Amino acid sequence: MIEFFFDCSSPWTYLAFHNVQPMAAGLGAPIRWRPFMVGGVFNTINPSVYESRKTPVPAKARYHGKDLQDWARLAGLQIRMPPSVFPVNSVKVMRACLVLEPQGKLVPFATAAFEAYWGEDRDISRDEVVADLCDRVGVDAPGLLAAIAEQPVKDALKANTEELIARGGFGSPTIFVGGEDMYFGNDRLELVRAAIERLRA
Repeated sequence: MIEFFFDCSSPWTYLAFHNVQPMAAGLGAPIRWRPFMVGGVFNTINPSVYESRKTPVPAKARYHGKDLQDWARLAGLQIRMPPSVFPVNSVKVMRACLVLEPQGKLVPFATAAFEAYWGEDRDISRDEVVADLCDRVGVDAPGLLAAIAEQPVKDALKANTEELIARGGFGSPTIFVGGEDMYFGNDRLELVRAAIERLRA
């Protein structure tokens, strides 16, 4: 089992979300999707992220941008940096992912959210954008917008965020293999593959 903790507000998570699916399918490894709020993690245990955004190291920032585009090109994705709204409040789409998982709609909806924000530069915090994402994947928009305002859904997203912190996570994407073996980031997927193969051996 692969557990994939993710927040659509991260470009590296977009890459990993895209790349982990064919890898897992090739290995016959099921993925348990775990939406959470990365801002809640940063606020609680990793505030250094905000400081690094305020005072970036110029050379490192330039390379960071190149690295992201190199990975995007390899994956066949379009990632526009920086988007007009950054960071974005992704809470609505992350709650929506929780609501849509039992319907088998989490992956297409999250894919549409990633594409809208990172590829089309649309503000996924806005109700009308969430509604458009619903239309793209065949989901009733008024029903979803009502569902994500319900307290149990809010509590479930908060619980996922708190669980990730308790298990040692500090950002998105965070991946667990076999329960407790943790990996962070798109560029760790080959290590995830190796961990699965090691468990099976």
